[in-house]
This record gives sequence, structure tokens and C-alpha cells, in this order.
Amino acid sequence: MGCLVSQLAAKFAFFPPSPATYEVKKRDDGRLAAVSTASSMPISDDPCLDVLLLDTKRGNKIVAFYLKNPYARLTMLYSHGNAADLGHLYDLFLQLKANLRVNLMGYDYSGYGASNGKPSEFDTYADIEAVYECLQTEYGVSQEDLILYGQSVGSGPTLHLAARLPRLRGVVLHSGILSGLRVLCHVKFAFCCDIYKNVNKIRKVKSPVLVIHGTEDDVVNWLHGDRLCKMARDPYEPLWIKGGGHCNLELYPDYIRHLCRFVQEMENMNTKAQLQKIRQTLPPQNRSNTAPTCCCNIKCPKPRCTKCSCWPKCPEFSKPSCTKCLECSKPSCTKCWCWPKCLECSKPSCTKCWCWPKWRLKCPKWKLKCGCLQPSCIKCSCWWSKCSCRQPKCWCW
Repeated sequence: MGCLVSQLAAKFAFFPPSPATYEVKKRDDGRLAAVSTASSMPISDDPCLDVLLLDTKRGNKIVAFYLKNPYARLTMLYSHGNAADLGHLYDLFLQLKANLRVNLMGYDYSGYGASNGKPSEFDTYADIEAVYECLQTEYGVSQEDLILYGQSVGSGPTLHLAARLPRLRGVVLHSGILSGLRVLCHVKFAFCCDIYKNVNKIRKVKSPVLVIHGTEDDVVNWLHGDRLCKMARDPYEPLWIKGGGHCNLELYPDYIRHLCRFVQEMENMNTKAQLQKIRQTLPPQNRSNTAPTCCCNIKCPKPRCTKCSCWPKCPEFSKPSCTKCLECSKPSCTKCWCWPKCLECSKPSCTKCWCWPKWRLKCPKWKLKCGCLQPSCIKCSCWWSKCSCRQPKCWCW
């Protein structure tokens, strides 16, 4: 049932140009070239253009154009809109590459242009994943240096990939949609037949999101872009082009001006600043839960040990009481009783078993050096049983 619904939705959602505006042929040097179907001439002889054939995990072969800018610091992955292919978009790619000073990768979905297969929602997801893998393996582009650009239907695969890449440099949604069904009718609920549920995926995108939309868009109402911008975790200043339609926003000067400013700010934003923005969106941690605790699960006012933070420091001693937890055999300080005390008897405890009254029973390795059975007094050398002060002093034990 799900497959039938997906096929039905694909018939109403995808309109690949027929016939395609170009075809791919192999040149004499072994490289691929895109040839116009109208004039039988190559679309471009630019050596900075790479024409690629990529295999997707759904068994299709898709065509991709990679335009290299020698002065670029970032790379843009462009997912185009409906009823267009790479032949229509090549001139736009040249302008974006030069004005934005980026490397640009564009691709045709399955069933579009010279790419084989039939278009569907999940095929477009496999298509953009194959292109991203090519950018990683063939051109060494990491997600930290990548900007995803999605126009109209292209906002679906763009947000699909952006939700999986937490360290992207940025995302651009050009006339983006909330979902396929919401374009046709104003509904507030998700249905099984709905495709490209961007309304759910936009919340998972952690990188800055720029929304561009025309106020007179008669295909995708500008309210789609407005809600996408409000639901983004890190929204960039949106661009609402007054009088702009669905397919003519590139003709307005504000379009390229605002897009240039966005790309420049993404270039200047380092990874540290981006991570700081992500941390600000996370809920604050409860400090009481992170306080050090001792071995009896009681919160300690001060850190205890240099390794495990469970041994109290002496206020008159410059060093921690113990360098190894529960392994020292002498009191930490001879000036005061900063030695840990037993919680039950409130007297200095045994270093092995932490019990003062019954240390002789639980600590068989404990040995008395002076032969006395009880500690001596601080004021005199008499036995504890003969002294009235009953305060321990003898350090031979």
C-alpha cells in the first residue's frame, strides 16, 4: 500500500522536462561532456567543469556538474526545482560560482535530464546522498565546508541531508515547501500519502538556515517559507522578495546581494563559533547533578582526590590528602584532624575498611607498630584506659 501511495504522489509531484535539454557523451580524452540536444554542441568547454555519472544505492545513474572556483573556500550543493534540469541551470551555476566565490555541485534527480530511473521521494534522497559521498571522496569536501541549497522541490532532499549532518556550514531554502500535500491544500496534519515532510525535518537542522521566498509566489505560498524560518533552530535573516514569483527570484538584485552576505558570514564563522551556537540551543544542565560525590554517595563540599575526586582536602595542607584513592596508610595532616571520619561513630576511620570500632575484625592486614591495643593520648604518653582526656595521639599505630 505504501508503495502505491508513493507512486501516486510521484505522478503529481515530479515533472521532469521532456525531452531533456542535454545528453552525456564521452570525449576523445575519456572525459564526459554534456551536449545540448537542440544544437548538438557541448554546453561548455570550460576545463573547470566536471561532468560526472554517479551510482545511487537504489540502482540509478545520475548526472552531476561540478564547477570549480580556484578562489573558493566553501562548496555549494545545489538541488534544483521541478520542471528543470542541468541544461536549464548551467548559466545560473556560472553566475553563482563567480558572484558567491564558491565551488558548485549541481545534479539531476533520477528521471531528470540524462539521469535514468523514475523520480520519487526516496530516489531523490538516494541521489543527494550519492552526490555528497562523491564530494567527500573525489573532492575532499567535508560537511564543515559545505552549504546545501534547495529550491522548491529541492528543499526536500536538502533538508533530508541537512538533518543528518550536524556540522554543516549553512543551508539555503529557496521557495521551500513545508510538505508536498501542504502545497495543494492548507492542512495542519501529516498524512501517509504526504511527501517531503520538511515541517518535521527543519527542527533537526543545527546549522544556520537562510530562507528566500517571493511574496507573490502562486505555486508555493510564502507562508511556507515564513513557517520554515520560524521553526529553524538557527534562522538567518530571511529574504522576502516583494513581487517575486516562484521561478524568477534570481532576477532581483536583492537575491544575489543577500546570498553573498550569507556566504561571506558563513566563511568567517569558524567551527568553534558554530559549536557555541549549538550549545546555546541545548537545555541547561543541572549543576547539582554534576557535584562530586564520595564513595558513600554523599555530596562532598570539596574535591577529594587528584584522580577520583573522592578524598577531602585539608584546609591547612597545600596538597591533596591522598594521591591514590584509599591507598595511603598515614593521616593526611599532622596539624589537624582532616582525616576522613566514619559516618557512624564520628571518629577517624581505618584506611582499609572505613570502620573505627571494628577495624581489627575487618582489616586483617592492619598491624600495630608499638604493640598497644588502643591509641594514646595527645597530652600525655599514658594509655587511653588510664587517661581522662580520651583523645588519640600515638602515631605509631
